[in-house]
Amino acid sequence: MDGWAPRDEAESEAGWRLWLALSGRLWPSAEWDGTPATAVGGLRAVLAGCGAIRGAYTGDPSAAVLRLVDSVVFVASLPLELWRDDVLPVDVDRAALLHSDLAGVVEHVAEVRAVLARGGGWAELEAR
Repeated sequence: MDGWAPRDEAESEAGWRLWLALSGRLWPSAEWDGTPATAVGGLRAVLAGCGAIRGAYTGDPSAAVLRLVDSVVFVASLPLELWRDDVLPVDVDRAALLHSDLAGVVEHVAEVRAVLARGGGWAELEAR
């Protein structure tokens, strides 16, 4: 993933907000009920955060930070669409598929967070 550096205050703010939005839990908690619909709850929160960032952004519409937002939306949307209405507890085979889908999102989110942290100057916060 390429580097990113904010060009102005609006892009810096959007980058910070995206970094924070991607800081939440993506894996199910210990209270998980075993259903895919509940497991993808973190994806719902991430997509809502991305929508809020895009809606509030007042800077250049071709800003690199918006491409990062869009990449997260793209990667998180498919697993959410696939699993969001599935309320049957997972069996071993479906659990492996769900885990794989969530792992792909988690990996992408980690890459985006690292790019944002380096470019935004808050890389030391990533280590915490």
